Amino acid sequence: QVQLVESGGGLVQPGGSLRLSCATSGTIFRLYNMGWYRQAPGKQRELVAAISSGGSTNYADSVKGRFTISKDYAKNTVYLQMNSLRPEDTAVYYCNGDRPGRTYWGQGTQVTVSS
Repeated sequence: QVQLVESGGGLVQPGGSLRLSCATSGTIFRLYNMGWYRQAPGKQRELVAAISSGGSTNYADSVKGRFTISKDYAKNTVYLQMNSLRPEDTAVYYCNGDRPGRTYWGQGTQVTVSS
């Protein structure tokens, strides 16, 4: 049973923008802390941005000022707006929903930043 459905990845040139979407159920959207993680080849999965069920946000230092996480309450969707993309942002991006005792992961979406 798929709980988190991601979309929006692709190939973009350095300096470009992409917006990732993560659609989920109303229960997960309202009650879980939501986040975006990424994993580059040969590296560990890392937190990129997170938004709590109450709307508080936090970001990895490497993306502060360039990425924005947000929630659309009408669509039960979490977004990651990525601007000023760099080659080092290339990775598979995963949506995450988390609360004590339960974690959900999306299937991942590839983001490639290259000229």
